Amino acid sequence: MNAFLRFALVGAAGFLVDAGVLALAVSMGAGLFAGRALSYLVAATFTWACNRRFTFAATQAPSVGEWARFLVANAGGGIVNLGVYSALVVAVPLVAHAPVLGVAAGSIAGLTVNFLLSRRFVFRA
Repeated sequence: MNAFLRFALVGAAGFLVDAGVLALAVSMGAGLFAGRALSYLVAATFTWACNRRFTFAATQAPSVGEWARFLVANAGGGIVNLGVYSALVVAVPLVAHAPVLGVAAGSIAGLTVNFLLSRRFVFRA
């Protein structure tokens, strides 16, 4: 299985984490944007851990520095992701009522950007 496909599969699992944390946060009163900020951070940490093991087979020990590089490198995809989510939540009433649709659209939009930046800046050999 190639690295991009593994990255996409990890991203799909990350989507489930993201959507689950968002639903939980919103149900606890966090609101659509605060809940999304929390769900994104939790999902990004989950995908970092999975990608370092399954996608890029990192051999060095995990570190806070690597996690931070992953977050910074994926900020481009994250900006795309959150921008698509925000635009849809504001502009499409269906998405405001079912924010998981916005999470899905944002996740798809940021996937390629995140893969390329992760491969180049975080998990390079």
